[in-house]
Amino acid sequence: MQCRNRKGLAVGCLIGIAIVSGAIALILSLVGIRDVLQPSPNKYGLVFDAGSSHTSLFVYQWPAHKENDTGIVSQIHVCAVEGGGLSAYADDPAKAGESLKHCMDEALSIIPSEQHKQTTVLLGATAGMRLLRLENETKTQHIFDEVSKTLSQYPVDFQGARILTGKEEGSLGWITVNYLLGTFIQYTYISSWTHPQANMYGAMDLGGASTQMTFQPSVVIEDKTTEMLFRLYGYDYTLYTNSYLCYGQDQAMKRILARLIETNKGNFVHPCYPSGYTATITLSSVYNSPCVSTPPSGVGPNVTVEGTGNPYECQVVTSSIFNFTCSQTTCAFNGTYQPPVHGEFYAFSAYYYTFNFLNLTYRQPLSIANRTIWEFCGRNWSELSASYPTESRKRLMEYCNSAIYILTLLLDGYKFDSQTWNNIHFANQAGGSDVGWTLGYMLNTTNKIPSEDATLLKGHEYGIWAAAIFFIVLSLAAVLVAAPLHCYCRNACSGQGGLT
Repeated sequence: MQCRNRKGLAVGCLIGIAIVSGAIALILSLVGIRDVLQPSPNKYGLVFDAGSSHTSLFVYQWPAHKENDTGIVSQIHVCAVEGGGLSAYADDPAKAGESLKHCMDEALSIIPSEQHKQTTVLLGATAGMRLLRLENETKTQHIFDEVSKTLSQYPVDFQGARILTGKEEGSLGWITVNYLLGTFIQYTYISSWTHPQANMYGAMDLGGASTQMTFQPSVVIEDKTTEMLFRLYGYDYTLYTNSYLCYGQDQAMKRILARLIETNKGNFVHPCYPSGYTATITLSSVYNSPCVSTPPSGVGPNVTVEGTGNPYECQVVTSSIFNFTCSQTTCAFNGTYQPPVHGEFYAFSAYYYTFNFLNLTYRQPLSIANRTIWEFCGRNWSELSASYPTESRKRLMEYCNSAIYILTLLLDGYKFDSQTWNNIHFANQAGGSDVGWTLGYMLNTTNKIPSEDATLLKGHEYGIWAAAIFFIVLSLAAVLVAAPLHCYCRNACSGQGGLT
């Protein structure tokens, strides 16, 4: 009997603990309930940059809930499309679409599969396709048809492929630069106190077929054809922007070559190529662009070029492809209106690649940049080849020409001087992302993509939730201990009673 009483008391206590703990857990589960915001899944976007010499795919991500109607976008991946630019497929447009598949597959392997259908996909073509459209609009359309056909086969929100205007390319690059450098006020609680337009950066892009100049001037823009308006993060921005087709690095060098061929039929010397460098050039490789006039009569299909490495003469022939006369208040070149340069600038793409090779990306004074470039141009080909054995032969041969062209464009064209030169940053990245027009394109597109409010759920404060869990566990533990103890008690006490 004593055994039965002792065991029964223990079991009763455990059952009581279980009942009390369960009751407390139930009460706690009914109090302290509040609304909890469950963030919406991230959104994703893909932008193909179809340039004149190559195509790249950029993968972007942003929270579904936007700030002031604009997404907080970050670059998470980039993929280089194999082959040349889209214009290289003018005679085989099916390959233009085929070339994009590898990067599309790679990008979608990164994005969660449940987000594929909501992933915005854009393709923007720049100066290479602008030139092809001037030559043959039918071939241009065939390329876009094949590209659209390929991208439409993927389970994504493909919003089309098109040619960007030069003004779009320039102003979208400006958006990218200022976004990455944090000069936009992106969050509501800050923008309510501060206006973000005090220290905006200008943007200068030098591509293969065109170059763009964009900045926020300190004066009223006189020529409204050079004006662009944007609204980002709740503010309006008025920009000066202009694009110069045929003044990208590759096309400029073709034009310089053509100018020399016209004045030196047969074998000719090139002052922008290193002394000791010789090569045979086909005329078809020079006169294959709308930027270059027809070849002169009396010249065979090939010409021999010999470098002389003369920076002064290189500067003279480079200047000959510009027209610096101006009939307006202020001009850049070719009679194009431009207000005086204002503020700091980011110079990227070919600006950066050339000046990075020459170690001139550390904001050295103009005098040092001039001296470095002229000394490099004076080095002979055998010396350069020995000093840079891993560098591409073609690029190594063209660095002097490119550097002199950049100096001419910035100083004589855009009217920088020894003082404002120090405001130029030669860079290709900012904030861990690539500088270019694609991020600006994605940011501008997020203005048109509806934001998603976070999902409203019912939840508990953490302390109450933790206490409820504790008492639930305690209740279960008491039951789990009481059950076998009760069985043991019954068996043990029954056995003891039989022997008494």
